[in-house]
Amino acid sequence: MMKKNRLLGDRLVIGVAYVFIGLFALICLYPLILTLSVSFSSEQAIARNGYSIFPLSPSVDTYKYIFVNSGMKILKSYGVTIFVTVVGTAGALLITSMIAFSLSIKKLRYRNTLAFICNFTIIFSAGLIPWYIVSVNYYGLKNSILALILPSIFSVWNMFLLRTYFASVSPALYEAAEIDGANYFTIYVKVALPLSKTALLTVGLMYALQYWNDWWHALIFVNDRDLFPLQYYLYNILSNVNAISSGRIPSGASGNITLPAETVKMAITVITIGPIIFLFPYIQKYFVHGIMTGAVKE
Repeated sequence: MMKKNRLLGDRLVIGVAYVFIGLFALICLYPLILTLSVSFSSEQAIARNGYSIFPLSPSVDTYKYIFVNSGMKILKSYGVTIFVTVVGTAGALLITSMIAFSLSIKKLRYRNTLAFICNFTIIFSAGLIPWYIVSVNYYGLKNSILALILPSIFSVWNMFLLRTYFASVSPALYEAAEIDGANYFTIYVKVALPLSKTALLTVGLMYALQYWNDWWHALIFVNDRDLFPLQYYLYNILSNVNAISSGRIPSGASGNITLPAETVKMAITVITIGPIIFLFPYIQKYFVHGIMTGAVKE
């Protein structure tokens, strides 16, 4: 009887847990569903009734407005963003992992000094203007694709995350490789990296999201429209629509048409996050595991 009551209690707890998790999932999904719904609603219906979880007067006029007027430019911006994300993430992973592995080796001379220098840059910086002058005048990043890659190619926080992972690998593996005649670069390539796929995937995801969502560096360094990443190009579209809708441009410049200001915001959000939404579920489990790596010391 006691065993039966215990099983019933366990099922009750599990049921409550499922209900709670389900409600929490709905709360998390609600903004996404609302965004998608508004993007397929008509601007007039949104103005009359406000936002709704179901499309009001379903319409694709907003997407037509975006793609008909800027379709090829958006595709080109997608290409720029994909190139920057892929190349930037690969380069960032290479640089970050090499530095992290080096700092995880206890025999490295001046190891603590180098770690302090890296950590110092998190706390203090030279400021925006000196950084801009150095980037443009000395590195030549103005109107260059490298301006979208190099400023974000190294993160100290990601480096310390990888260093913690490399340090958690058994030193016996490194020592065995050294006995077999391997140098540190060989150990890094053939031992450390294969054992760190989870951590590398986690850090790679964070770099990829950073590059994908970046519009700030384009705003600062890029004037050439052919180099506009997706985020910055859509930001310009939204700014233009808001300017026309608010009357900040000369009267008659908009051609006396009603622009979909609210629905454009949501459509731009859908266009921007679409690829990430489909990608993230496949690597989420690695992301969570990688974040927790090194958090517990035995």
